[in-house]
Amino acid sequence: MADTRFNDRVVIITGAGNGLGRSHALDFGKRGAKVVVNDLGGSGFGEGADQRVADVVVDEIKAAGGEAVANYDSVTDGDKIVQTAMDAFGRVDVVVNNAGILRDKSFQNMTDEDWDLIFDVHVRGAYKVTHAAWPLMREQGYGRIVFTTSAAGIYGNFGQTNYSAAKLAQLGMAQTLATEGRKKNICVNTIAPIAGSRLTETVMPKEVLDLLKPEFVTPLVVKLCDENSEVTNGLFEVGAGFLAEVRWERTQGAYLDTEAGFEAEDIDASWAKITDFTDAAHPADIGEANKAIFAGLKR
Repeated sequence: MADTRFNDRVVIITGAGNGLGRSHALDFGKRGAKVVVNDLGGSGFGEGADQRVADVVVDEIKAAGGEAVANYDSVTDGDKIVQTAMDAFGRVDVVVNNAGILRDKSFQNMTDEDWDLIFDVHVRGAYKVTHAAWPLMREQGYGRIVFTTSAAGIYGNFGQTNYSAAKLAQLGMAQTLATEGRKKNICVNTIAPIAGSRLTETVMPKEVLDLLKPEFVTPLVVKLCDENSEVTNGLFEVGAGFLAEVRWERTQGAYLDTEAGFEAEDIDASWAKITDFTDAAHPADIGEANKAIFAGLKR
Protein backbone atom coordinates (compact mmCIF):
# COMPACT_ATOMS: atom_id res chain seq x y z
CA MET A 1 0.00 0.00 0.00
CA ALA A 2 1.30 3.44 -0.90
CA ASP A 3 1.95 6.03 1.79
CA THR A 4 -1.43 6.47 3.45
CA ARG A 5 -2.45 10.09 3.81
CA PHE A 6 -5.55 11.78 5.17
CA ASN A 7 -4.94 15.28 3.89
CA ASP A 8 -8.14 17.35 4.15
CA ARG A 9 -9.94 14.42 5.80
CA VAL A 10 -11.68 15.07 9.11
CA VAL A 11 -11.42 12.26 11.65
CA ILE A 12 -13.43 11.94 14.87
CA ILE A 13 -11.98 9.64 17.49
CA THR A 14 -13.92 9.06 20.68
CA GLY A 15 -12.13 8.27 23.92
CA ALA A 16 -8.97 9.68 22.35
CA GLY A 17 -7.31 10.92 25.52
CA ASN A 18 -5.69 7.64 26.52
CA GLY A 19 -4.62 4.22 25.26
CA LEU A 20 -5.92 3.14 21.89
CA GLY A 21 -7.75 6.39 21.16
CA ARG A 22 -4.65 8.49 21.81
CA SER A 23 -2.58 6.19 19.59
CA HIS A 24 -5.16 6.47 16.79
CA ALA A 25 -5.35 10.26 17.10
CA LEU A 26 -1.59 10.76 16.94
CA ASP A 27 -1.23 8.50 13.91
CA PHE A 28 -4.05 10.14 11.97
CA GLY A 29 -2.65 13.53 12.89
CA LYS A 30 0.80 12.77 11.52
CA ARG A 31 -0.83 11.55 8.30
CA GLY A 32 -2.44 14.91 7.60
CA ALA A 33 -5.90 14.38 9.08
CA LYS A 34 -7.77 17.08 10.92
CA VAL A 35 -8.53 15.31 14.16
CA VAL A 36 -11.35 15.80 16.64
CA VAL A 37 -10.00 14.46 19.92
CA ASN A 38 -13.04 13.53 21.98
CA ASP A 39 -12.65 12.59 25.61
CA LEU A 40 -14.84 13.34 28.61
CA GLY A 41 -11.82 12.77 30.81
CA GLY A 42 -13.63 10.43 33.16
CA SER A 43 -12.23 7.37 34.90
CA GLY A 44 -12.19 3.92 33.38
CA PHE A 45 -15.33 3.21 35.41
CA GLY A 46 -17.32 6.15 34.02
CA GLU A 47 -16.81 8.59 36.87
CA GLY A 48 -15.74 12.25 36.81
CA ALA A 49 -14.48 14.48 34.00
CA ASP A 50 -11.25 16.29 33.12
CA GLN A 51 -10.81 18.42 29.99
CA ARG A 52 -7.02 18.25 30.25
CA VAL A 53 -7.08 14.64 29.04
CA ALA A 54 -8.18 15.65 25.53
CA ASP A 55 -6.16 18.86 25.56
CA VAL A 56 -2.88 17.01 26.06
CA VAL A 57 -3.44 14.90 22.93
CA VAL A 58 -4.45 17.95 20.89
CA ASP A 59 -1.24 19.66 21.97
CA GLU A 60 0.79 16.61 20.96
CA ILE A 61 -0.75 16.57 17.48
CA LYS A 62 -0.17 20.29 17.03
CA ALA A 63 3.40 20.03 18.29
CA ALA A 64 4.04 17.47 15.54
CA GLY A 65 2.68 19.86 12.91
CA GLY A 66 -0.86 18.50 12.69
CA GLU A 67 -4.33 19.98 13.13
CA ALA A 68 -6.66 19.01 15.96
CA VAL A 69 -9.41 20.30 18.22
CA ALA A 70 -10.64 18.95 21.52
CA ASN A 71 -14.17 17.92 22.42
CA TYR A 72 -15.12 17.17 26.01
CA ASP A 73 -18.66 15.84 25.60
CA SER A 74 -19.90 12.41 26.58
CA VAL A 75 -20.40 10.13 23.61
CA THR A 76 -24.05 10.00 24.60
CA ASP A 77 -24.12 13.57 23.27
CA GLY A 78 -22.73 12.42 19.96
CA ASP A 79 -24.39 15.21 18.00
CA LYS A 80 -22.27 17.74 19.92
CA ILE A 81 -19.10 15.86 19.02
CA VAL A 82 -20.00 15.88 15.34
CA GLN A 83 -20.94 19.55 15.58
CA THR A 84 -17.45 20.28 16.90
CA ALA A 85 -16.04 18.73 13.72
CA MET A 86 -18.39 20.74 11.53
CA ASP A 87 -17.66 24.01 13.34
CA ALA A 88 -13.90 23.52 13.19
CA PHE A 89 -13.42 21.79 9.84
CA GLY A 90 -16.72 21.76 7.93
CA ARG A 91 -17.06 18.03 7.31
CA VAL A 92 -16.71 14.52 8.76
CA ASP A 93 -14.96 11.74 6.85
CA VAL A 94 -13.99 9.18 9.48
CA VAL A 95 -15.49 8.10 12.80
CA VAL A 96 -13.61 5.77 15.11
CA ASN A 97 -15.91 4.63 17.91
CA ASN A 98 -13.33 3.87 20.55
CA ALA A 99 -14.68 5.27 23.84
CA GLY A 100 -15.31 2.71 26.54
CA ILE A 101 -15.48 1.96 30.24
CA LEU A 102 -15.67 -1.14 32.41
CA ARG A 103 -17.95 -2.10 35.30
CA ASP A 104 -16.84 -5.70 35.80
CA LYS A 105 -18.81 -7.85 38.23
CA SER A 106 -20.12 -11.38 38.30
CA PHE A 107 -23.69 -11.48 37.01
CA GLN A 108 -25.17 -12.21 40.43
CA ASN A 109 -23.56 -9.06 41.84
CA MET A 110 -24.28 -6.80 38.88
CA THR A 111 -26.56 -3.81 39.46
CA ASP A 112 -28.83 -2.02 37.03
CA GLU A 113 -26.44 0.91 37.17
CA ASP A 114 -23.54 -1.32 36.11
CA TRP A 115 -25.58 -2.59 33.17
CA ASP A 116 -27.06 0.74 32.10
CA LEU A 117 -23.86 2.74 32.25
CA ILE A 118 -21.99 0.24 30.08
CA PHE A 119 -24.77 0.29 27.50
CA ASP A 120 -24.97 4.08 27.62
CA VAL A 121 -21.31 4.47 26.73
CA HIS A 122 -20.66 1.53 24.42
CA VAL A 123 -23.96 1.19 22.58
CA ARG A 124 -25.88 4.44 22.88
CA GLY A 125 -22.65 6.43 22.64
CA ALA A 126 -21.51 4.69 19.46
CA TYR A 127 -25.02 5.06 18.05
CA LYS A 128 -25.28 8.77 18.84
CA VAL A 129 -21.92 9.72 17.31
CA THR A 130 -22.44 7.58 14.23
CA HIS A 131 -26.07 8.65 13.79
CA ALA A 132 -25.04 12.31 13.78
CA ALA A 133 -22.26 11.72 11.26
CA TRP A 134 -24.24 9.35 9.03
CA PRO A 135 -26.30 11.90 7.00
CA LEU A 136 -23.19 13.98 6.37
CA MET A 137 -21.36 10.96 5.00
CA ARG A 138 -24.33 9.95 2.87
CA GLU A 139 -24.62 13.43 1.40
CA GLN A 140 -20.93 13.61 0.47
CA GLY A 141 -20.89 10.02 -0.79
CA TYR A 142 -17.97 9.04 1.40
CA GLY A 143 -17.27 7.77 4.89
CA ARG A 144 -15.20 5.35 6.91
CA ILE A 145 -16.41 4.07 10.30
CA VAL A 146 -14.71 1.74 12.75
CA PHE A 147 -16.46 0.21 15.75
CA THR A 148 -14.50 -1.30 18.63
CA THR A 149 -15.78 -4.60 19.96
CA SER A 150 -13.90 -7.07 22.17
CA ALA A 151 -13.04 -10.73 22.43
CA ALA A 152 -15.35 -10.63 25.44
CA GLY A 153 -18.19 -9.78 23.06
CA ILE A 154 -17.28 -12.48 20.57
CA TYR A 155 -16.49 -15.29 23.00
CA GLY A 156 -17.77 -14.13 26.40
CA ASN A 157 -15.73 -13.60 29.56
CA PHE A 158 -16.38 -14.20 33.24
CA GLY A 159 -17.45 -11.08 35.11
CA GLN A 160 -18.21 -9.10 31.96
CA THR A 161 -21.83 -9.87 31.10
CA ASN A 162 -22.68 -6.20 30.62
CA TYR A 163 -19.52 -5.42 28.66
CA SER A 164 -19.77 -8.57 26.51
CA ALA A 165 -23.38 -7.85 25.57
CA ALA A 166 -22.66 -4.22 24.73
CA LYS A 167 -19.61 -5.05 22.66
CA LEU A 168 -21.44 -7.64 20.58
CA ALA A 169 -24.22 -5.09 20.07
CA GLN A 170 -21.66 -2.82 18.42
CA LEU A 171 -20.82 -5.58 15.96
CA GLY A 172 -24.47 -5.98 15.02
CA MET A 173 -24.74 -2.23 14.52
CA ALA A 174 -21.66 -2.21 12.31
CA GLN A 175 -22.79 -5.11 10.14
CA THR A 176 -26.12 -3.47 9.36
CA LEU A 177 -24.52 -0.09 8.67
CA ALA A 178 -22.05 -1.75 6.30
CA THR A 179 -25.02 -3.00 4.30
CA GLU A 180 -26.85 0.34 4.36
CA GLY A 181 -23.74 2.38 3.59
CA ARG A 182 -22.28 0.35 0.74
CA LYS A 183 -24.01 2.28 -2.09
CA LYS A 184 -22.89 5.60 -0.60
CA ASN A 185 -19.21 4.57 -0.35
CA ILE A 186 -19.41 4.33 3.43
CA CYS A 187 -17.26 1.44 4.63
CA VAL A 188 -17.94 0.12 8.14
CA ASN A 189 -15.73 -2.35 9.98
CA THR A 190 -15.21 -3.65 13.50
CA ILE A 191 -12.02 -4.42 15.39
CA ALA A 192 -11.60 -6.55 18.50
CA PRO A 193 -8.31 -5.25 19.90
CA ILE A 194 -6.15 -6.43 22.74
CA ALA A 195 -3.95 -3.62 24.01
CA GLY A 196 -2.55 -2.28 27.21
CA SER A 197 -4.83 0.42 28.58
CA ARG A 198 -6.47 1.62 31.77
CA LEU A 199 -9.30 -0.81 30.98
CA THR A 200 -7.27 -3.95 30.37
CA GLU A 201 -5.03 -3.23 33.35
CA THR A 202 -7.95 -4.38 35.49
CA VAL A 203 -7.94 -7.86 33.94
CA MET A 204 -4.32 -8.48 32.84
CA PRO A 205 -0.96 -8.50 34.67
CA LYS A 206 1.41 -5.57 34.07
CA GLU A 207 4.12 -7.69 32.43
CA VAL A 208 1.61 -8.73 29.76
CA LEU A 209 0.21 -5.23 29.30
CA ASP A 210 3.69 -3.87 28.65
CA LEU A 211 3.89 -6.08 25.56
CA LEU A 212 0.45 -5.13 24.25
CA LYS A 213 1.12 -1.67 22.91
CA PRO A 214 -1.79 0.33 21.43
CA GLU A 215 0.51 1.19 18.54
CA PHE A 216 0.20 -2.43 17.39
CA VAL A 217 -3.56 -1.91 16.84
CA THR A 218 -3.65 1.54 15.23
CA PRO A 219 -2.18 0.53 11.83
CA LEU A 220 -5.22 -1.67 11.16
CA VAL A 221 -7.56 1.22 11.96
CA VAL A 222 -5.62 3.44 9.57
CA LYS A 223 -5.76 0.79 6.83
CA LEU A 224 -9.53 0.34 7.22
CA CYS A 225 -10.10 4.11 7.08
CA ASP A 226 -7.93 4.70 4.01
CA GLU A 227 -9.92 6.26 1.17
CA ASN A 228 -8.52 3.60 -1.17
CA SER A 229 -9.77 0.75 0.99
CA GLU A 230 -12.96 -1.01 -0.06
CA VAL A 231 -13.02 -3.35 2.93
CA THR A 232 -16.39 -3.28 4.66
CA ASN A 233 -18.40 -5.46 7.04
CA GLY A 234 -15.20 -6.98 8.40
CA LEU A 235 -14.48 -8.17 11.92
CA PHE A 236 -10.81 -8.31 12.89
CA GLU A 237 -8.98 -9.47 15.99
CA VAL A 238 -5.77 -7.52 16.48
CA GLY A 239 -3.04 -7.17 19.09
CA ALA A 240 0.69 -7.70 19.72
CA GLY A 241 1.38 -7.89 15.98
CA PHE A 242 -1.31 -10.53 15.36
CA LEU A 243 -4.11 -9.70 12.91
CA ALA A 244 -6.88 -12.02 11.78
CA GLU A 245 -10.33 -11.74 10.25
CA VAL A 246 -13.15 -13.48 12.09
CA ARG A 247 -16.34 -14.83 10.49
CA TRP A 248 -19.39 -16.77 11.53
CA GLU A 249 -19.36 -20.52 10.93
CA ARG A 250 -22.33 -22.88 10.72
CA THR A 251 -22.67 -26.63 10.35
CA GLN A 252 -24.46 -28.08 7.34
CA GLY A 253 -27.26 -28.89 9.75
CA ALA A 254 -30.08 -31.37 9.47
CA TYR A 255 -33.63 -31.17 8.11
CA LEU A 256 -36.41 -32.79 10.12
CA ASP A 257 -39.85 -33.68 8.82
CA THR A 258 -42.14 -30.64 9.17
CA GLU A 259 -45.09 -32.47 7.60
CA ALA A 260 -45.08 -35.39 9.99
CA GLY A 261 -43.79 -33.20 12.79
CA PHE A 262 -40.89 -33.80 15.12
CA GLU A 263 -40.13 -33.83 18.81
CA ALA A 264 -37.12 -33.25 21.04
CA GLU A 265 -36.30 -36.95 20.70
CA ASP A 266 -35.97 -36.56 16.91
CA ILE A 267 -33.59 -33.66 17.40
CA ASP A 268 -31.56 -35.80 19.78
CA ALA A 269 -31.33 -38.53 17.16
CA SER A 270 -29.94 -35.99 14.65
CA TRP A 271 -27.72 -34.19 17.15
CA ALA A 272 -24.44 -35.52 15.75
CA LYS A 273 -25.27 -34.10 12.32
CA ILE A 274 -26.62 -30.82 13.71
CA THR A 275 -23.34 -30.18 15.55
CA ASP A 276 -20.86 -31.54 12.98
CA PHE A 277 -18.66 -28.69 11.69
CA THR A 278 -17.15 -30.82 8.91
CA ASP A 279 -17.51 -28.86 5.64
CA ALA A 280 -18.97 -25.94 7.61
CA ALA A 281 -20.73 -23.11 5.82
CA HIS A 282 -19.85 -19.42 6.21
CA PRO A 283 -22.92 -17.29 5.43
CA ALA A 284 -21.82 -13.82 4.36
CA ASP A 285 -25.12 -12.08 5.01
CA ILE A 286 -28.66 -12.63 6.23
CA GLY A 287 -29.79 -13.65 2.73
CA GLU A 288 -27.28 -16.48 2.57
CA ALA A 289 -28.09 -17.49 6.12
CA ASN A 290 -31.81 -17.76 5.41
CA LYS A 291 -31.37 -19.79 2.24
CA ALA A 292 -30.84 -22.93 4.29
CA ILE A 293 -34.02 -22.24 6.27
CA PHE A 294 -36.16 -21.59 3.23
CA ALA A 295 -34.71 -24.62 1.45
CA GLY A 296 -36.50 -26.68 4.06
CA LEU A 297 -39.83 -25.41 2.74
CA LYS A 298 -39.21 -27.14 -0.58
CA ARG A 299 -38.39 -30.51 0.87
